[in-house]
Amino acid sequence: MNENEDTSSVSDTEHKKTEHTNYAKTEHAGTIRQFVPKSIAHQSGKPEQTNQNRTEQAVKHNAKNLKVIFLGGVGEIGKNMTVLEYGDEIIVIDAGLGFPGDDMPGIDVVVQDTTYLERNKEKVKAYVITHGHEDHIGGLPYVLGIAPATVYGSRLTLALVENKLREHPGIKVKAVSVRARSIVDIGKFFKVEFVHVNHSVAGSFALSITTPVGVVFHTGDFKIDTTPVDAQPIDLTRIGEIGKKGVLLLLAESTNAERKGYTMSETTVGERLDELFTDYKDKRIFVAAFASHIHRVQQLLDLAEKYKRKVAFSGRSMINVSDAAIKVGEMKARPDNIIDIANVGNYKDNELLIILTGSQGEPTSALSRMANGDFNKIHIGTNDAVILSANPISGNERQVNNVVNALTQRGAEVVYESMAEVHVSGHACEEELKIMHSLVNPHFFIPVHGEYKMMKKHIIIAQKLGLNKRNIIMPDIGDCIELSISSMKKIGSVPAGIKLIDGLGSGCTDSSVLRDRKILAEEGVCVIGIGFDKATGALLSGPDVMTKGLLYNDEMDENIAGVKDVILQIISSINFTKDNPQDIRAAIRKEVQNYFGKEFKRRPLVITMLQPNAK
Repeated sequence: MNENEDTSSVSDTEHKKTEHTNYAKTEHAGTIRQFVPKSIAHQSGKPEQTNQNRTEQAVKHNAKNLKVIFLGGVGEIGKNMTVLEYGDEIIVIDAGLGFPGDDMPGIDVVVQDTTYLERNKEKVKAYVITHGHEDHIGGLPYVLGIAPATVYGSRLTLALVENKLREHPGIKVKAVSVRARSIVDIGKFFKVEFVHVNHSVAGSFALSITTPVGVVFHTGDFKIDTTPVDAQPIDLTRIGEIGKKGVLLLLAESTNAERKGYTMSETTVGERLDELFTDYKDKRIFVAAFASHIHRVQQLLDLAEKYKRKVAFSGRSMINVSDAAIKVGEMKARPDNIIDIANVGNYKDNELLIILTGSQGEPTSALSRMANGDFNKIHIGTNDAVILSANPISGNERQVNNVVNALTQRGAEVVYESMAEVHVSGHACEEELKIMHSLVNPHFFIPVHGEYKMMKKHIIIAQKLGLNKRNIIMPDIGDCIELSISSMKKIGSVPAGIKLIDGLGSGCTDSSVLRDRKILAEEGVCVIGIGFDKATGALLSGPDVMTKGLLYNDEMDENIAGVKDVILQIISSINFTKDNPQDIRAAIRKEVQNYFGKEFKRRPLVITMLQPNAK
């Protein structure tokens, strides 16, 4: 789709047309407050006057300067969220999520601590979304109910947001679709221009934000692709024009700052895929890719037509995103060339292309289930070729290798990035970052969207281009930067951190639930039941001992008896009628943990149930 011909743009100084998508009119109307209870630290009364509270007071000291506040996306990959505040107005750039690490058992996603936005919800005027990746839109369901405001983004971005909101019934939000070079007035103080950039999802923007103190230019995630699949290169002309007019602050992504040279064009992947389609002309072909990589999927659809193959999508996200992209015109496919995955048995192997999720080895993905023989519609065999068209994200290497090994064991030929150029990044490398800096020519610079080592490298690049060190700040989550026409300084911090989302519940990293899960996963649990006479304190039953994830079968009988002996010794010195039950449980827990620590070097979670008059 040509962004410059999208009739759904927001009205600007040239009176362009506006398209409003009001999700309140759909079945999702309501609120998501029930899914995001307040952070545990702020549930009761007025918060303590801590150092953080005092620095937060400093944040409010000058309403005539622009404040740039980082609630996510700095010092890390994911959960991007940057707040711009001037006077009594706030706009939020992106609202992404992060994914849990191995130290977060049972956690589904990680989002920002949005306490600051909740406390200032009357100021929040808009959420301005650069593009539709999960790390930029996935947090919207968890913040819109706390601090509701209009959401701005490209048509594809908003289609992906709508898909996301379907997972959270009860949301009420107004969304406004914009196109490249649209200009939107938000409140009294902010004017936002959307600038087309290339990235690994269509409909991506950089943002030129005019404020009372000057222009803030946010690159979003980008690369400089001179031969993109949709024939729309990054709008370097407009970026240069904005730079010539004067940019006060540049916020630029840092993901590939450590990589030399330029990021390869997406079309090079299409050329390599074409070669593989020829190599595997007699085989059934599977390609695993990121669902949001519309241009990658478009190239695969084009190759399917070229080689007369029917296409089946597999994986919920792949189906949903493809449907959304086709609906808004960002992806084109002949309806008669798309078949349901259940009908692949009606075609010969060389007549099929299956596009699916699972490039990161996710255990529940379509590809992983096929590799493990758990996908009843398709069985991988010796006449299958599987192409993993994505790099493993850091931390996913082992599970990707497991999938590759499982597929190979089933006889499939597997192609992955280390073997062939079947993936390119969507992020700018060093030379592209230099071009961006040179065109924007900012007075101040803050690196964003990257780990600390990436942002540090980005700072070095900026300094080599002549930017003075005192005009650069290395940000951290929670930092509040104050910007005037002539100065930039860190003035304090606001409540920040992460919130853990688990099903319909949420909590903080210091939650006892998470601590107990870690102990259960690593050490196991010992449950003890004791019945006693409430009047006399005499032991009536037990102690009964049950363990899970703690003892192997051949250890069970002897050590259950040993634990009972330890408990009986403790009980002999306890008066059930007078002693505090909490103290009794604590004493039992201590001695039982000491027993397992001495015998097995394990320290399980110990749960003691005291039951009066239980026989």
